[in-house]
Amino acid sequence: MSISPYFAPTGGHPPQEQLLTDRAMFTDAYAVIPKGTMRDITTSLLPHWSATRLWVIARPMTGFAETFSHYIMEVSAGGGSDRPENDPDAEGVLFVVDGAMTLTISGTAHVMEAGGFAYLPAGCDWTLHNHAGPAARFHWIRKAYEAVDGIERPDPIVTRDADVTPSEMPGTEGRWATTRFVDPADLRHDMHVTIVTFQPGGVIPFLETHVMEHGLYVLQGKAAYRLNQDWVEVEAGDYMWLRAFCPQACYAGGPGPFRYLLYKDVNRHMPLRLR
Repeated sequence: MSISPYFAPTGGHPPQEQLLTDRAMFTDAYAVIPKGTMRDITTSLLPHWSATRLWVIARPMTGFAETFSHYIMEVSAGGGSDRPENDPDAEGVLFVVDGAMTLTISGTAHVMEAGGFAYLPAGCDWTLHNHAGPAARFHWIRKAYEAVDGIERPDPIVTRDADVTPSEMPGTEGRWATTRFVDPADLRHDMHVTIVTFQPGGVIPFLETHVMEHGLYVLQGKAAYRLNQDWVEVEAGDYMWLRAFCPQACYAGGPGPFRYLLYKDVNRHMPLRLR
């Protein structure tokens, strides 16, 4: 198996001599969760999963980000689940960053390795197992699906990062591109999970300010990221969690590409009443 180009946490524990100073931040508008916080003592377990632990890096919180949860899963050899999802209204996206696993959807098995992507619609019949080899590590993003009368529910999708041609942002000469696993015009989908890539020197040249909530996990590289009124340095393994309307921009300094897995909610009316 080839070495994965994507960062994946492995846990462990820092020595007593390590300084406490780090880049972790939690504000009213955004959070930064550095890779160094993903240690053994911050893992959780899930019902009906065996030989599995996870880091919860985003969850719905009133007054902050409210539409999604984001896990980094670690399934050891022989582990997995025949009952992975306990919420029939939850849709999900899986993105593999290390190792290999078998995802079975309605009886059809898919072997997924680093770079593998899957969209699982709400109510989908699926299981997941690591039958052999080293630990499989993957992102699992969950959202309560917002059905719309007259629009069919999405179908499952299984593909790979390497099989999807990135779409270049206009006027950037390829310095800024997005790997879109779902057609942006497909209104069946109420969330998009993409991979954004900046080549060294690439920028978001304005402060994006919009209604979509964001979760950004840095897969590769490093950058200076503008969040609200602050510039922060981020690198592979760090996570950023942005509230709706939080201003954002970035500058990719190199030496290699800066890539992040991006969640955002899309294609639905804004609720006008408290849920």
